[in-house]
Amino acid sequence: MSGTTTTKQAASQGKVEKSEAEWRAELTPMQYAVLREKATERPFSGEYDHTHEPGTYVCAGCGQTLFASDAKFDSGCGWPSFTAPAADGHVAEEHDHSHGMVRTEVLCSKCNGHLGHVFPDGPGPTGLRYCINSAALKHLPK
Repeated sequence: MSGTTTTKQAASQGKVEKSEAEWRAELTPMQYAVLREKATERPFSGEYDHTHEPGTYVCAGCGQTLFASDAKFDSGCGWPSFTAPAADGHVAEEHDHSHGMVRTEVLCSKCNGHLGHVFPDGPGPTGLRYCINSAALKHLPK
């Protein structure tokens, strides 16, 4: 069997798979660029950079819970930053060698949407900074 996941396998694992046309129809142009094409918002331009309202941040593509507001902190980097995902297994990681750098990309584990990157320069307790594009998120107020 090849390394690709079939649609039947993806459905049994709770994965979301859609055609590019379906993604384009459901997402705003900025959401599509970030989630499906791995674009990055301009710093300090995202809707949630300075949001401090209690609640949960879910994937803008599939609705999976990604981050809790109590893990959000102001890193000053220009993107919403979190110390940890809300649940184990909801955020996947991949090595990213683009733009002449070595980084760790973070993706929604359900729809494989690009969220941003994680860096080892955050506050306790994890010491991590999940630097996430606002366009990849929807905030559900508590």
